[in-house]
Amino acid sequence: MGATRRHIAVIPCRWGASRFPGKPLAVLGTMPLLWHVHQRCQQANRLDDAVVATDDDRIEAACRRLGIPCVMTGEHLTGTDRVAECAQRLQADAYINVQGDGPFINPAAIDAVSEELTHHGVDVLAVNAYTRLNDPADALDHNVVKVVVDENNNALMFSRQPIPYPQNHRPIYLRQLGLYGFTRDGLELFQQVGQGPVERAEGIEMLRLIEHGHGVRMLATSDNGFAIDTPHDLERARAML
Repeated sequence: MGATRRHIAVIPCRWGASRFPGKPLAVLGTMPLLWHVHQRCQQANRLDDAVVATDDDRIEAACRRLGIPCVMTGEHLTGTDRVAECAQRLQADAYINVQGDGPFINPAAIDAVSEELTHHGVDVLAVNAYTRLNDPADALDHNVVKVVVDENNNALMFSRQPIPYPQNHRPIYLRQLGLYGFTRDGLELFQQVGQGPVERAEGIEMLRLIEHGHGVRMLATSDNGFAIDTPHDLERARAML
């Protein structure tokens, strides 16, 4: 990529997920989830580095045992807040938040976000990958975050509800991936503005920029993976593996 365009993947991991405590260290195959995500980042061609960010000693110890670079952070409201702390300590031009519960994330999607950030305009602070939902049940699943985009591929709204509502027309539903790219300025702004009421209600961190009047560039990618939100999802992942 060259020394002038350094891109780092940061995999935020916390222990205390309400639906699945200890999820980053849940075993898939013979390795913990966070290892699988780190492997996917290593398979991407455009990254200069990939690190785990956590505030938990157990996760840090597992990373040390597995040879995965790890940054210990303070406690944070969201994964992106954790990535923002890492950005204060790790020099890069762009930071890609790869959520630690997506063991099947497509490395090509990571590269696509990196590429978009490389060629972005000065007004683009964040790039969020998305893909089309093919299973109608996923539109109703509150664990699956839906997004509506405008004609220029900017996000209009994110929600756990099925949006848009099919009042007069059957819509195409789009799923936000747990894959966000930020410029350094974008991360600084994310930290500065703080959570708004819609983000707090929905629990979707990318709403923060939209609530404060800033755009989120959406990028269509190919990805058939899914996030591990519950122990049932882990069993589904084990069957796929």
